Amino acid sequence: MRPYVLAETNWKAVKSTDYEVAVLPWAATEAHNYHLPYATDIIEGEAISAEAARIAWEAGAKVIVLPCIPFGVNTGQHDIRLDMNLMPSTQLHILRDLITVLDRQGIKKLVVFNSHGGNNFRTMLRQLGVEFPEMLLVETNWFKALDRDDYVEEGGDHADEVETSLVLHLRPDLVLPLQEAGDGAERQPRIKAFKEGWVWRERPWSQITESTGTGDPRKATAEKGERFFRDVTEKFAQLFIDLSKIEKDNFYE
Repeated sequence: MRPYVLAETNWKAVKSTDYEVAVLPWAATEAHNYHLPYATDIIEGEAISAEAARIAWEAGAKVIVLPCIPFGVNTGQHDIRLDMNLMPSTQLHILRDLITVLDRQGIKKLVVFNSHGGNNFRTMLRQLGVEFPEMLLVETNWFKALDRDDYVEEGGDHADEVETSLVLHLRPDLVLPLQEAGDGAERQPRIKAFKEGWVWRERPWSQITESTGTGDPRKATAEKGERFFRDVTEKFAQLFIDLSKIEKDNFYE
């Protein structure tokens, strides 16, 4: 039993613990090139948040990791078979219901631990922050916490070398041989402004990539994944520790 993972702990432990920070992993169920499982974002989000919570718990922070929400916004992949979609408006309702529970029970800090690039909770947390003024609401994206170039050779942001290395470390039994993977080539927009990143439209995945992956995964190794996992979990552990100590009304220097 990991006492910092709600799904594994029990009422005897929970009723006697004053939790300081709740962590909500939020992932997606979607295709990840030909070689990674549909649960890739779930595997990563659960593993990274739980290991970071372990480190923080052992340092004295009372952190509780909630069960992962396995479905995310996949509107750009609506035509890819069994890519499951939650509309942002649905996510808002789910978040409001869960924050209501935490607020009522005196757990006033929530980290929405995002594990899917299609999710974006900032606008929701702005609205919910007005509805729940005593709550400290935080969004984070683990995949933006480190410079990926320090860990891998190839770029990309979906089923790429980073994600493939992570899953090779965490669940190698679910990874097909890398010769099965597509090359992750991504078609670029014809309009220059979109390439420069200051104009945005949702990527229609069936138009930009043959394999649903962006970034060549074929240089991935479990060793690269282990190093990335170690560093990212240590970084998030420190965040959880810092949040456990801070007061919402004394947040700024």
